[in-house]
Amino acid sequence: MYPFMLALAVPLAGIATLAMARNTSTPPPQVGLCAACHGRDGVARRADTPNLAGQRYDFLREAMNTYRRGCREVPLMRTVLGSLSTTQLDALAHGYAVQRPFCPTSGS
Repeated sequence: MYPFMLALAVPLAGIATLAMARNTSTPPPQVGLCAACHGRDGVARRADTPNLAGQRYDFLREAMNTYRRGCREVPLMRTVLGSLSTTQLDALAHGYAVQRPFCPTSGS
């Protein structure tokens, strides 16, 4: 079981939009649940979780749709994305796409 499952009890519609620390562009809605794994700014905190910041909009949108449809078998992602409207999903993909991509510095 995922340790983040308790967070799913909070309705997505009630999650406040968070300010992005690294960027001034508009943050994606519902970023609260996404941030648990993918980071508030779209930069994942764990090596086994993908960064979302700066990914192409069409790539993010299609990936989220495949999770939502169950074509990618990650129950947590399906649960989180399944409750979003198409408009919210579009805004979420766009919000992460416009973020500055993570570029690791050498020697870190």
